[in-house]
Amino acid sequence: MFQDGKVFLGKAGEEKVVLLPQMANRHGLIAGATGTGKTVTLKVMAESFSESGVPVFLADVKGDLSGMVLPGSESERVKQSMDSMGLREEGFTFRGFPTEFWDVYAKEGLPLRTTITEMGPLLLARILELNETQEGVLDIVFRIADEEGLLLLDTKDMRSMLQYAGEHAQEYSAKYGNIPKQSIGAIQRKLLQLETDGGDLFFGEPALDVRDWIRTDPATGFGIINVLDCRMLALHPTMYSTYLLWMLSELYETLPEVGDLDRPKLVFFFDEAHLLFDSASKPLKEKISQVVKLIRSKGVGVYFITQTPSDIPDDVLAQLGNKVQHALHAYTPAEQKSIKSAAASFRANPAFNTAEALQSLGIGEALVSCLDDQGIPAVVRKTRILPPESQMGVLDEAVRAAKIAGSALNTKYSDSVDRDSAYEFLERKNLEAEAEKQRAQENAARAKEQAVQAKAEAARKARAEAASAKEEERERTRREKQRKSAVRSVASSTAGSIGREIGKSVGSKFGSAGKTIGGNLGASLARGILKTLFKS
Repeated sequence: MFQDGKVFLGKAGEEKVVLLPQMANRHGLIAGATGTGKTVTLKVMAESFSESGVPVFLADVKGDLSGMVLPGSESERVKQSMDSMGLREEGFTFRGFPTEFWDVYAKEGLPLRTTITEMGPLLLARILELNETQEGVLDIVFRIADEEGLLLLDTKDMRSMLQYAGEHAQEYSAKYGNIPKQSIGAIQRKLLQLETDGGDLFFGEPALDVRDWIRTDPATGFGIINVLDCRMLALHPTMYSTYLLWMLSELYETLPEVGDLDRPKLVFFFDEAHLLFDSASKPLKEKISQVVKLIRSKGVGVYFITQTPSDIPDDVLAQLGNKVQHALHAYTPAEQKSIKSAAASFRANPAFNTAEALQSLGIGEALVSCLDDQGIPAVVRKTRILPPESQMGVLDEAVRAAKIAGSALNTKYSDSVDRDSAYEFLERKNLEAEAEKQRAQENAARAKEQAVQAKAEAARKARAEAASAKEEERERTRREKQRKSAVRSVASSTAGSIGREIGKSVGSKFGSAGKTIGGNLGASLARGILKTLFKS
């Protein structure tokens, strides 16, 4: 209940125990063993903040917070609480609260998405459970994507970017250091496992705008209670805790500085908070501590729900000013130590022993200490927590589906959008490279074919030229023979005539017969001499 400008948590005897809205952004803790009433306390606080006009975000791990949309009912236990605390006179009434349902898997609420780039390498490395070397490689891949101006929106973008970095490892290693192919392969396998677990549904667009959580119901002025269904998500503890941490980080990075307000802009309930710190690396723990420390200046109050305060690191626990501690059990030395530690975190009340009281609290009772208007923790008081005004238990699926379909944000988030990003860019680049390779191969084949054809043509021309030269030589030889034959014929005839005349002249001295014989001998002799000259 929200009464007299204060969050009415319960009663210590007849005295009201309240939480001041102006101190709500100093964060808080709801702790206690299983079954001691933590969920009831969470609902009562969430309802009160909503009634005061403050929007709320809470993680529904068991599904029993979804009933906040409907009025509660008067069970026997609730009736006893109402009567013992005089709540009817206080104006207690059963009612539902304006509720928005969200679900990473898009089954039990509006899809809740972000992009790989917005998640960042540190948180993505935790989701994928990478070792130090693999985390370093992942950081390099993010840097390369930034340099190349490539958007990492979903897991297929991340896979493409990892493949690209692996193929160009030698090129980037000189600038960023070694990029082992084994690490690239390991990250790819972890990414595949994330997709198998359905975690890829969290990555994509439209990405969550956390400002959509900071809304009020127009009809009542109540703050909207944003319920994230985590029944499936909690089966993967690292994914669950990291997603919620991203949401906190996104709130811190998105919202403006507002300082101290009369009431928070948003209250964020982080159930099963121990999962956030289990196996968290030192850089991650430092990031958590920093976000918790600084986010209050953005008007956001963070409330961790867990079993014992020892689940929370000391530097974070020291920042939680409003505490509700339900019963703890001390069956082991470790549990006894936890009780002493929890008791020591409260400002002592002289009326009772805090450590003993922690072990004797009944269901629906808690030790409560909230900050006063000066920011000083109040003395711890043994408090009976109010019953919730809304329905306890899981909401009927038909009612949930109707609420989701009727949401004002349904058209904004229901359909995913796959715009141009690293995957599409690298696919085009690969296709262009393949086309260029194909063109180069075709050009090489064409050049080779042209070279073969040129060689064949050259050989053909050589053969033709050789044949032509040979034919020309034969023709020249033939003509030379004809010329020589003609010359010989003429020379022979001339020589014969000259020789005959000379022979006749010589033979005439011996008479007519001598002249004839001399002429014949002269002609024959002259032709023989000429023939010998031509041969030589």
